[in-house]
Amino acid sequence: MPVPHWVAEAVFYQIFPDRFANGDPTNDPPDVQPWGAPPTLTGFQGGDLRGILQRLDYLIDLGVTAIYLNPIFAAGSNHRYNISDYLAIDDRLGTLADFTALVEAAHARGLRIILDGVFNHSGRGFFAFRDLLDHGPSSAYRDWYHVRRFPIDAFGEGPAENYLGWWNFRSLPKLNVRHAPVRRYLLDVARTWIERGADGWRLDVPNEIDDESFWAELRRVVKRANPEAYLVGEIWTVDPRWVGRRAFDGLTNYPLRAALLDLVVEGRLTPSGFRAQVETLAAAYPEPHLLANLNLLGSHDTARVARLAGDGRRVRLLFALLCGLPGAPLVYYGDEIGLEGGKDPDSRRAFPWDRSRWDVERREWVRTWIRLRRERPELQRGRLEFLVADDEAGLVVFARRLGESTVVLAANVGRAPRQVHLAASATGWRGVEVRDELTGRALDGRGDVVVPLGPLDCALLIADGPDKPVLRSKTGLS
Repeated sequence: MPVPHWVAEAVFYQIFPDRFANGDPTNDPPDVQPWGAPPTLTGFQGGDLRGILQRLDYLIDLGVTAIYLNPIFAAGSNHRYNISDYLAIDDRLGTLADFTALVEAAHARGLRIILDGVFNHSGRGFFAFRDLLDHGPSSAYRDWYHVRRFPIDAFGEGPAENYLGWWNFRSLPKLNVRHAPVRRYLLDVARTWIERGADGWRLDVPNEIDDESFWAELRRVVKRANPEAYLVGEIWTVDPRWVGRRAFDGLTNYPLRAALLDLVVEGRLTPSGFRAQVETLAAAYPEPHLLANLNLLGSHDTARVARLAGDGRRVRLLFALLCGLPGAPLVYYGDEIGLEGGKDPDSRRAFPWDRSRWDVERREWVRTWIRLRRERPELQRGRLEFLVADDEAGLVVFARRLGESTVVLAANVGRAPRQVHLAASATGWRGVEVRDELTGRALDGRGDVVVPLGPLDCALLIADGPDKPVLRSKTGLS
């Protein structure tokens, strides 16, 4: 069950469904908040599956090739991590027919759909937990959860006391995945949605499930249903135990996010420190899994990159590095237009469809980098090699090499203009034309290449010539 080939070539777009687009006001709850109201933990703003369907052309124009949806199943909250029915679409998002229409339209445009699997815990409205509340010790579902004692108090104040909940939340009772009926049910859920057209799963808090063999079994079930399905685990650390036959194709690459922010925003990492962290991360994973890690600058669980970085030049540099390093880049909805937000729930603001509120230049920059990553196989599969990590000058330069072709990303993370000197012995370029793909500027490639960079600036260098053919991706989604 190898890693799907398409993942290394993909660019993902994460959508928090309640806040992306409202395509069907008839399914809005009675107390729906105005679109764009300050986000709250409990409020709904009306986003739905039809809204996503109606905005697919926007995503195609941006250039992304896969959509990761936060949970879409029936639940009591706007985030839907407290699922009450794993086999039904939340009626505030639409119907199964709406899901099918979205999948079919996405596939017709070359977009894949990844769902969010919450198998560590359910919501209090899930049938098994409701039965447990109704019948107590005599419930047929007593062993579906981790009950300490009866009676169960699921709606009182404070943390859960007489049963296990995720982080002790009463609203998120922890499922007993070691119990065979629970296991069968969840595996059936995973298979069913793949058969309904989903292209993979992002698995929530997999490290908190107390039977790791569950993930190997889930992998077998999902890959039987679709060998090309993508499985990505939400793991916040560098931990190669979670990839391969025992679990996932790739992991959410929060360690890379931390390194990028520490280098470009916080200044806690020097260029050499960044190089060390990235090389350690890259060495930790077999290449197919490294290339299938999901690289991100933010998510529904973090403050937005616009808030963290502030300076638009820093945001631009972060997106460039995100697309230049090994792994599949992910754009959190709205980050491409400068959507603001602090920690959740503030990071889950409604997408502003009024274009006058967009940072158009930022969107074009992100769009350019998505295009470059899709066009250049070196950025998708090339071997990573750092050429410069100059702490004094604030320079980070690395190559991505694929066969005989090399691209070089040069970044100045400092506040002063710099020149990068690249020796021909380092790049392998001799007697070729070198250009910066971002500006179209030609550079003298007859010997050492000199690249001028402004503060918080970068260049993507490509060599063309008879001995350095330009490669174009033939297998990426389009």
